[in-house]
Amino acid sequence: MKLLFSILYIGFSLGIHTQNTLVGKVTGPTNEPLANVEVYAPKLHKGTTTDIDGNYMLTNMPNGTAEIVFAFIGFKSVIKSLEFNQETIELNIILEESVFNMDEVIVSTPFNKLQSENVMKVEHKNIQQLRRQGSATLIDGISTITGVSQVSTGISIGKPVIRGLTGNRVLIYAQGVRLENQQFGDEHGLGLNDAGVESVEVIKGPASLLYGSDALGGVLYFNPEKFANINTVESNLSQKYFTNTSGTTTSFSFKASAEEVKFSSAATYVSHSDYKTPTNGRVTNSRFKEYDMKTGLQYSNDRFSSTLRYNYNLLNLGINEGTVGEQVAYRNPDFPKQRVHNHILSLHNHLFFNNSSLDIDVGYLFNNRSEFEDSNQASLKMLLNTLSYDVKFSLPKFNGIETIIGVQGMHQTNTNKAEEILIPDAITNDIGIFGTANYEWKKNVIQAGIRFDTRNINTKSHGTPGDTGFIEAIHKSFTSFNASAGYKTNIVEKLVFRMNLASGFRAPNLAELTSKGVHEGTNRFEIGNANLKNEQNYQVDIALEYNTEHIEFFANGFYNAIKDYIFLSPTGEIIDNTTVFNYNQDNAKLYGGEFGFHLHPHPFDWLHLESSFETVIGKQDTNEYLPLIPASQLNNTLRSEFNLKKWLDKGYASLKLESIFNQNNVSTFETTTNGYNLLHFSLGGDIQLNTTRFKLSFNINNLLDKQYISHLSRLKRDGIQNIGRNIVLGLDFNI
Repeated sequence: MKLLFSILYIGFSLGIHTQNTLVGKVTGPTNEPLANVEVYAPKLHKGTTTDIDGNYMLTNMPNGTAEIVFAFIGFKSVIKSLEFNQETIELNIILEESVFNMDEVIVSTPFNKLQSENVMKVEHKNIQQLRRQGSATLIDGISTITGVSQVSTGISIGKPVIRGLTGNRVLIYAQGVRLENQQFGDEHGLGLNDAGVESVEVIKGPASLLYGSDALGGVLYFNPEKFANINTVESNLSQKYFTNTSGTTTSFSFKASAEEVKFSSAATYVSHSDYKTPTNGRVTNSRFKEYDMKTGLQYSNDRFSSTLRYNYNLLNLGINEGTVGEQVAYRNPDFPKQRVHNHILSLHNHLFFNNSSLDIDVGYLFNNRSEFEDSNQASLKMLLNTLSYDVKFSLPKFNGIETIIGVQGMHQTNTNKAEEILIPDAITNDIGIFGTANYEWKKNVIQAGIRFDTRNINTKSHGTPGDTGFIEAIHKSFTSFNASAGYKTNIVEKLVFRMNLASGFRAPNLAELTSKGVHEGTNRFEIGNANLKNEQNYQVDIALEYNTEHIEFFANGFYNAIKDYIFLSPTGEIIDNTTVFNYNQDNAKLYGGEFGFHLHPHPFDWLHLESSFETVIGKQDTNEYLPLIPASQLNNTLRSEFNLKKWLDKGYASLKLESIFNQNNVSTFETTTNGYNLLHFSLGGDIQLNTTRFKLSFNINNLLDKQYISHLSRLKRDGIQNIGRNIVLGLDFNI
């Protein structure tokens, strides 16, 4: 706490109010004012939106040079570099129309560039776009992003898969800090709700240079919603209903902002009964309830900003034991069940020093994961406490070179409070130092960096020596050097080329090092291996993008070589009537890519045709296939956008055909999976009735009630189908 108070004191002491202000008006090509245009200074973490007349104001701008981004859906983004050395600057902007996606500022990469300027290809999706899919959970929506899948247990649990890698190989960031919630378990879900989340950014590939261990396979970076504009108050109420599960999602949010102080809050309640398969059976005890609360407080002036955020998430969910029953509308989970409490407290501080800045992120996370077999006495209770820190210093630009140096780390304790032990009591300490630089000339950009990490793991012994479940104490250290280099250029005016070379690493997790017993969620007797080494990977990623006024095309290919890949394999033994699996290592490789186009034919300005294909192959050096590799997938979407004067704005309708291919490339303890086709329909828009304005959405997922089983479904082993037809109705009011 002394460190936090010191940071706040430094920031307030620097608050010499020069009161630089930026004002102006944003209009379209025919001089019409544009409302709700995002005006944002990415390196200053300051922003606002235009009012109904297109006017905007940014106050408390520090002295020095700052880049200002003007972005709005349907228009080309504009960047202006301004020198602040007087009280007020007036800047009026005219935006040109663009039919494709808005060019977004990427927060998950170090230099906060627009995606069009970024060396690394990063997928950016607004949560509102994902909600249009009618997804029941946040991970359901994310899995619709090209290159992203999920290992699922019904609809209540989903773990992200990026290009065939999952679990501790994919790092999750929320509120600017790393999320730690026992990701080693297949049945351990995301633990996040989409309320209060503005967007998600997906880094596909090793990001260890930026984030250290566990970012070997990629990163999901969730950006919280921005605060309300200065001197405004906002409140919102939304409601969704899901016919398949008789499910409901109710959310309420409130925001209020003065010139220097801003506040936000959001509360959500989710409830679903057992989901129904297309054969009209309900999957027993697949029901769940979720409670989520988020709040944020920000203070900022012309030299300093500080943002404190807190998120509490409680998930109560049933555990299916391989059965499908009759229709049951009961919502409270039966035994066996899980209860997961997740707390995230984060403090972000940003200090301005003319043309340099200092970012300090501190996070405290508390995860309480309990399992109940046949009574309210927990048979398994794991308490995970994580204190993390991330300090980045942006140096002044020198000869056109931008440079960032930083240090990151965490202190983590795992404690067991019940009879059953999955992983032992342990203390983990991380520290990493890194530097990265970015250089631009003409239409070329080069970015490179280097990093060193060390992780120390110390565990306690559990049980009695000689017993089957005895876990021996270990004291292990893991170190790694990593580097990355990327290059972006315009081959011709409309054709962008990106190439990235990067290494990444992952230290073995506690389950891989120390397991010794039955893992009920996966029905395996797992035996850890204390001699495991770091996983180390090297990936090359090549991306091409072609954009004209009426067509957009992309092709992303990758090759990922992983040294000492950690995997489970059956030994052929049986202990406690359960098959024994050992953790082993072998070199592996994954390769594939994503390809697609977006056609917007003239003169049918309301029509969009989007198509994408994704595939990944994963093999060990023994030529055996890796487990949990998603099947190849082809998506085709026909979408229209329209406005009906006086009562409907931002209207949309879409028909999506999701084609999943056969998955015959399976590991030794997996079975093949047949392909299938799913049809989805969406309709919605902003409705204006007299003085009342609200958003309406209508979705039919699995329109034809197709029977199917996903290759990445953990219920596949019991022959349980995925969810059948689901009609989703949504209302969203600004109060």
